[in-house]
Amino acid sequence: MTVQAEEEDNEYLERMGLYRKTAAVTDLPWYSLAAMDQYERNINEDIEGRITGIIIKPETWFGLLHFDNERKHSEEAIQLFGGKGMDGNGDGIADIQDDEDVLFTYASIIQQLTEKEGTMQKALEVYYDREKAADLIALMEKIFHKFQTLDLSERSFIVSKNFNYSYRNTWGDSRGYGGRRIHEGTDIFASYGTPVKSASYGIVEIKGWNKYGGWRIGIRDAYNIYHYYAHLNSFEEGIEEGTLVEPGQVIGYVGSTGYGPEGTQGKFPPHLHYGIYKDNGKYEWAYDPYPSLRRWERNTNG
Repeated sequence: MTVQAEEEDNEYLERMGLYRKTAAVTDLPWYSLAAMDQYERNINEDIEGRITGIIIKPETWFGLLHFDNERKHSEEAIQLFGGKGMDGNGDGIADIQDDEDVLFTYASIIQQLTEKEGTMQKALEVYYDREKAADLIALMEKIFHKFQTLDLSERSFIVSKNFNYSYRNTWGDSRGYGGRRIHEGTDIFASYGTPVKSASYGIVEIKGWNKYGGWRIGIRDAYNIYHYYAHLNSFEEGIEEGTLVEPGQVIGYVGSTGYGPEGTQGKFPPHLHYGIYKDNGKYEWAYDPYPSLRRWERNTNG
């Protein structure tokens, strides 16, 4: 095991320990806390030196109490001024930089909102002021619960390497069907019926027909990345919306569907269109999957 891999394993163990400790003193299971934390890890950048990615605004934590980065306050003093900060590790201080305090405070806020709003889904919508945030956290919760691990970073190449295929970087190429637009993905050319595999752990968010993508599947992973597989000839049996998948699992087969009403095929050579979209907590955008595909291809057998 490399030093980096060992450090990552230690980080996962430390985070899991914190989730389980907080779960023991709240009504939230560890996988719910993991999903909420992962959502914040995906949208927050300034978390260096922290175990969790959760950031609570100072005005929420301290209320009307004057605060700075040096002075520490007790939970009682903070709440006297209307703040939400709580002492999660029992040291008498509610420290906005301490992960135990932050996670316990966050969990308590969500619990209070759940009691007020009726469901945790609605509580998360209110907390983030974004309906999609609650939806994404619910998806991540299912993924963590299913696979029972925090390490969901494994990736697989997305077509079977036992079949003939070819691809190049087609990001940004022009497309004419449906109006002038750019190509947001990479096309992998292969014969009809070549198995298409999930790149990641995730949950099938969309399955069905799209006039541009034909028969297509959209899979959301725990890192808030949406994997889009289009122009399929058919789907693998048992793959439905809500199905949980893992890297290398067959989800469908290469085809040439799309560019018309349901059932249209043959308007272009058979290939898989693969796109990646990232959600940053405000909106979602596409980015070039080609470098990732090259890396996954090198690291995948079969």
